[in-house]
Amino acid sequence: MASLDPLAAHHLETRLVHQGSFRSEFGETSEALYLTQGHVYASAEQCERRFAGDEAGFIYARFSNPTVGMFESRMAALEGAEAARATATGMAAVTAALVGQLKAGDHVVAARALFGSCRYVIEEFLPRFGVSSTLVDGRDLAAWRAAIRPETKTLFLESPANPTLDLVDIRAVAEIAHAAGATLVVDNVFATPLFQKPLELGADCVVYSATKHIDGQGRCLGGVILASRDFIDRHIQTYLRQTGPAMSPFNAWVLLKSLETLPIRVERQTRTAGVLADALAGHPALERLIYPGRADHPQAELVRRQMSGGSNLIALSIRGGKPAAFRMLNALRLILISNNLGDAKSLITHPATTTHQRFKPEERAEMGIGDGLVRLSVGLEHADDLMADLRTALEAASG
Repeated sequence: MASLDPLAAHHLETRLVHQGSFRSEFGETSEALYLTQGHVYASAEQCERRFAGDEAGFIYARFSNPTVGMFESRMAALEGAEAARATATGMAAVTAALVGQLKAGDHVVAARALFGSCRYVIEEFLPRFGVSSTLVDGRDLAAWRAAIRPETKTLFLESPANPTLDLVDIRAVAEIAHAAGATLVVDNVFATPLFQKPLELGADCVVYSATKHIDGQGRCLGGVILASRDFIDRHIQTYLRQTGPAMSPFNAWVLLKSLETLPIRVERQTRTAGVLADALAGHPALERLIYPGRADHPQAELVRRQMSGGSNLIALSIRGGKPAAFRMLNALRLILISNNLGDAKSLITHPATTTHQRFKPEERAEMGIGDGLVRLSVGLEHADDLMADLRTALEAASG
């Protein structure tokens, strides 16, 4: 059966420029920004049909919006998903993807190495509503199997993980989940939709913080949930409609423009990250360098099977712990200290005192986050300039 999507046969780069666009009577080139909360109807009967779901159309911006709808359509094309729903932030997407499936008495299994806010949702927020959880070493498939209970409803992971860049075998964990009658939700932010396709690997749902690479220029917040149409209809749509973590139409418009350049930006950042990782590997100021694009990554074989690129993130473990890491950060002149990532500007952070600061030292150690670990998000600057900045900073780290 032929696809009804006129762009289905086109390459991804083309679809990221054109997918989902519709024009008003003015025939604008750039997608229109519809800053409206509500919509009017030709008749009371049409209004009734819209609210009953018997007629397609927009009702209220908390439910849907034309500009947000264009962003959702473009993201679905990028991910290869049947449906997408946008949210105000990445954490709103993570929370909705989990809460929309769960009720009191259910159980969640999650990888231990997670972004701090994701750990909060799993460990502290969900238990308030009677949902228990088990954290496992995401690299250990036996641990996933052992953690499954009769009441397990969903599994959750990041791959590569924030900030350690550990991978989880998505296909294998999806098989474990499905054998138990559970679903798998994957946070794919670090890999981006360009380098990893969790739905193709068996995941049921993929979430993103669009604040990161999708915006890519540090301007706005956003999140997105992608899955089959059935998953979205059963677990996500009503939750979003009734609780209201809606994306701003303005942010959706900004993100639409960002998607036009996503492949160019991320591919350039990734090439530069590979150059930096190769040049810095073995530096005397480093205990360890972790980059998924290198053959010495502990899970290099899984990287080759699961990812088509190494991403723009590098983890550097600085000899001398926190004092040396801080000396390194403070010596940087081009790379900026910031807890964001995926930006056009190169950004660096010290996870133990920022994104994961609320955890006890032993918990951070269990996640692989030492006091000397820094996370580098490579931007669009020239590799030579970044290398000079990093070498100077690493000299400072050595005291």
